[in-house]
Amino acid sequence: MAWAAETSSTDPCNPARRLTVIRGFLRHLSGLDGTTDVPPPGLLGSTGHRKPPHVYSDAEIAELLAAASGLAGRLRPYCYKTLFALMACTGMRIGETLALCCGDVDLSAGVITVRFSKRGRTRLVPLHPSAVAPLRDYVTRRAGLYGKPGRADAFFRTDRSARIAYNSASSTFERLSVRLGWTAQNRTRAPRIHDLRHRMVVRRIQAWHAEGANVEAKIPALATYLGHAEIANLYWYLSAVPELMSIVADRFETYAGQQPGGRS
Repeated sequence: MAWAAETSSTDPCNPARRLTVIRGFLRHLSGLDGTTDVPPPGLLGSTGHRKPPHVYSDAEIAELLAAASGLAGRLRPYCYKTLFALMACTGMRIGETLALCCGDVDLSAGVITVRFSKRGRTRLVPLHPSAVAPLRDYVTRRAGLYGKPGRADAFFRTDRSARIAYNSASSTFERLSVRLGWTAQNRTRAPRIHDLRHRMVVRRIQAWHAEGANVEAKIPALATYLGHAEIANLYWYLSAVPELMSIVADRFETYAGQQPGGRS
């Protein structure tokens, strides 16, 4: 225990990681002699922690879409601009977005079908009417360049690739981030492509609070919309993001002030 705690690392999870390594050896010894103590898991806390996500501002989203519009190619700039915008407004995962086929995007009904997502789940993602028009513009431009696609064809494609690979999308985002000068300085972390999903969650919950909506009743619907297997995965945002922590603190103060003997 003393050895695990005596680490020069500033990472608060490092002692727990060191103890985890020793636990493996101690379990081996315990099987040999039957007397060796094996410390229980979690004795020194968690072996890992999730870094708070970066929550994009409206200005940053506008900067990203403008930068994507400046990419080289006939279809590529429109493809990536539409891709990033769709992620920002629906919270879809990057893998889900890239896996979309043309038959999965029903613009007449305004619904996207996400197939075989995390844990093999399939779900429907209704679109806000404001998201349908940009998607239709992209579809029209794509058809004008490459003809009407089949239902099994990838929805997002570029001039060179009939389907965008994850590595290509990630490297394109990284180049745009460098061009925009996005770093971790003065942010919770350096912006990532996956943070487009986080932004949607945080802004939606903030909007519900501003509207005075019953957020507790809406959380399960939001979790389903995002494809979360457990609602707890969504509640993590309440503790990880300062914007939501302040809302939670204000609500608790109001609640406490309404209790017998509470102070306003």
